[in-house]
Amino acid sequence: MSKSLEEVHQSVSIQGKTSTIKKIVAFFGPAYLISVGYMDPGNWATDIAGGSRFGYSLIWVLLMSNIMALLLQSLSARLGIVTQRDLAQASRETYSPFINYILYFLAEIAIAACDLAEVLGMAIGIHLLTGLPLMYGVLFTVLDTFLLLFLINKGIRKMEAFIIALVVVIGFSFLIEMLFAQPEMGKVALGFIPTLPNKEALYIAIGIIGATVMPHNLYLHSSLVQTRKFDRSKTGIKQALKYNFIDSTIALNLAFFVNAAILILAAATFYKNGFFHVAEIQDAHQLLAPILGSKWAPILFAVALIAAGQSSTITGTLAGQIIMEGYLNLRIQPWVRRIITRLIAIVPAMIAILVFGDNVSGKLLLLSQVILSLQLGFAIIPLIHFVSDKQKMNGFHISKTTKIASWIIAFCIVSLNAKLVFDEIHGWLQTSAHPMVLWFTVVPIALGFLVLLLYIICNPFLSKFKHDVQNHLPHKFELTFSQLESTKKKNIAVAVDFSDADERALNAAFELGGTEAHYTLIHVVETVGAFFYGENIKDHETTVDEKLLNQYQEMLTEKGFKVSIKLGFGKPYKAIPKIVHEASFDMLVMGTHGHAGIKDILFGTTVDNLRHHISIPLFIVKL
Repeated sequence: MSKSLEEVHQSVSIQGKTSTIKKIVAFFGPAYLISVGYMDPGNWATDIAGGSRFGYSLIWVLLMSNIMALLLQSLSARLGIVTQRDLAQASRETYSPFINYILYFLAEIAIAACDLAEVLGMAIGIHLLTGLPLMYGVLFTVLDTFLLLFLINKGIRKMEAFIIALVVVIGFSFLIEMLFAQPEMGKVALGFIPTLPNKEALYIAIGIIGATVMPHNLYLHSSLVQTRKFDRSKTGIKQALKYNFIDSTIALNLAFFVNAAILILAAATFYKNGFFHVAEIQDAHQLLAPILGSKWAPILFAVALIAAGQSSTITGTLAGQIIMEGYLNLRIQPWVRRIITRLIAIVPAMIAILVFGDNVSGKLLLLSQVILSLQLGFAIIPLIHFVSDKQKMNGFHISKTTKIASWIIAFCIVSLNAKLVFDEIHGWLQTSAHPMVLWFTVVPIALGFLVLLLYIICNPFLSKFKHDVQNHLPHKFELTFSQLESTKKKNIAVAVDFSDADERALNAAFELGGTEAHYTLIHVVETVGAFFYGENIKDHETTVDEKLLNQYQEMLTEKGFKVSIKLGFGKPYKAIPKIVHEASFDMLVMGTHGHAGIKDILFGTTVDNLRHHISIPLFIVKL
């Protein structure tokens, strides 16, 4: 299995940092990328709805959600730091392919809901600030993909700095808004006492939980912590866990401040003045100026909304990449991954706006957060199981106290979601003109997901985890080959791409050449920078690929093979022939996944393009 976010994996070195302050600063960063997911536009919709309808009374829900988030994010970081696996990869190694496909499908639904909120939020912010139609704002968010490509090629620290700058803009904007609103601090304090005025408050509360504790953040955090390269000793891992917890505490408290500020702003302006049903962000923006008496209030509101949307779209797209690669073990070209993830969000938003108009945006935002909340159980429960497993965590499993607290949180979330689903389906059955249609469609689907949830809860208690999973990392190869008495192939080139096809290709080459032949391993870097700068590119993916190629060479040399390596850049069907022509190879061996047609656009170049550019035999090994 490939590394999570290979372009930036272990790209920030902690080693060599002597002072405590330098170590803390070096570890800080991942949680701030996570925190933007807790203050994205979806939160704004639920916070504004909660504040305008129920005043300050739901602040306790935000506090409870923040405590839940801190615990769950610390579990996610622990999984990534200790096992060097993100949540999606850990699930793929644990559950059967059938279960993993369902979990992947649910995770994609969560990503789509999350991205929908972020795309709509940023589009609304652009509309409020510039007057451009909402559809243009949605289309403008496509550019986020290219911004992400630019930032990630500049390194994870540059991306973190950009996100932190946007978080500062959001925080500063709401600090000024609080000065304008002048909330009643006594009533704010009373809002920390748990209370639910009515059934509608429960719906809003679940939406707030869904907006605050977000499933895609659990996948993302377990991956981002792996961008730090530190001492893998027990002391080093303990230190990494401690500093990442501090990072999470500071970042999530900042997110809590923003969410609380939005709810307090809605309570101090709309609820106080009798505007009890302000759920649309556009309505909130329009009312701020006349109520607060300042033209800067709506401007700061729109600027903060754009900053929130921009930052959360970047992290949401990264989460989509992590989920796709982790569950499906796909290694497709980065720009393709990110375009797909962005389209999953943009297409539903465009259809909804075209069909229902601009006024549907607020309802879509609120619905997206409820969908996120419903999906939480399918991410939280596997996470708790993984970090509780002594063998999987190699002694860094969570304590009994933490385990009990985690299960209480999971139980609360799943119970609230179950009640919401039951109430909604019951309402549909009561009001539908054709209830039998629902009995044969919606009800079976809901029961199916309930069975899946029960399976995920009970499975680890009924059977042991499968620890001896197939792993295709270089140090886990088990190579077997037939020894030949003589061989005609003395100089063999082998194309590798760090996928499942490599093992078959290498074994086939060894059967042809034995231990007497010389092998050259060829890998082509296909990043955007590689196309333009060729061998002069020094991006993170090139560094990672070169490191993996060296690991291949070291491992095979130890087994007695004569091996050299060669890195190419750009299109494989051009780069590989160029390398082949520069040396006198007897044969080129290449593994293939057997895809063709549209899959070549996603996964790379066809063998047909390659074979027409070389003059030596091409041996194809199909996976």
